[in-house]
Amino acid sequence: MNIKQRTKRRKLVLSIAPVLVIASLLLGLMAGSVPVALEDIWHALTARGDSPQDTIVFDLRLPRVLIGLLTGACLAASGAILQGVMRNPLADPGVIGVSSGAGLAAVITMVLLPQFSYLLPAAAFLGALLSSVIIYTLSWDKGASPGKIVLAGIALNALIGAVMNGVMVMYSDRIQAVLPWLSGGLNGRSWHHLSFMLPYAAAGLLLSFLAIKPVNLLMLGDDSAKLLGQKVETQRMLLILLASLLAGTAVSVAGLIGFVGLIVPHAIRLMIGDDYRYLMPASILGGAALVALADTAARTVLDPVELPVGILLACLGAPFFLYLLRKRSNWR
Repeated sequence: MNIKQRTKRRKLVLSIAPVLVIASLLLGLMAGSVPVALEDIWHALTARGDSPQDTIVFDLRLPRVLIGLLTGACLAASGAILQGVMRNPLADPGVIGVSSGAGLAAVITMVLLPQFSYLLPAAAFLGALLSSVIIYTLSWDKGASPGKIVLAGIALNALIGAVMNGVMVMYSDRIQAVLPWLSGGLNGRSWHHLSFMLPYAAAGLLLSFLAIKPVNLLMLGDDSAKLLGQKVETQRMLLILLASLLAGTAVSVAGLIGFVGLIVPHAIRLMIGDDYRYLMPASILGGAALVALADTAARTVLDPVELPVGILLACLGAPFFLYLLRKRSNWR
């Protein structure tokens, strides 16, 4: 692909992505067991009353859709950062153990310390950060190369998975409260969850734009980045912590939703290339739209049964990822 074609494709993707976000927001507010018209949505947002439609839109659907948008944006930004830092298009929060760390902290809180269930979001967030610190420490040997970090992440993932399964086996009578969270879903999410998530998500997404330049330089390789005056190890550690902040924020509220951090940045990279000046904003918008649309489908397609969005994304993500790999040679 020549420069002119790539520039045209970048403009097209960055033009379509905001439209998809707006469309996913409106569709999430309209669709459901009780359909709501656009004029009722407008009334609920501008002149809220006590009508059933206003309650459905403002109290039930709006916080859920906004959380879905933030969750997708955080997971996609986290995946994009990790793929750049690792120089590996298959890296994502699940690969290096960040999501697993958050999951273990949540399981321990819900199973062993149910009296502190109100601290679940904070526990999951701290679990994600702690796992990233452990991975970086384990991979350190006069520096932490991307390969060592991935290997340490795989090992920690296996250990965390074993501990998590052990806890659930030992306390099998209490795991019913855990299973929906482990599946990943937005059912029952409210303004309370959004108020907890918003400061961390806003800070993480803002910092992700500041990370564009260092990620672009790290993509050149450690030696080239050092020649350009970059403190490679410091930047890599800070970027991994930022990715953990983003992933931990999403997981703490939405549960273990997978494939977003892997699929979205990888798909966009295949379309517009590796330049993070375009890849980062496109990934954030694409991830937001994907989770919001998937959650709307998960709660409406099988109505009145609601499918956790994490299960739906896993079912769609795996074959779509294989399709992208097959088509990669045609997109270059």
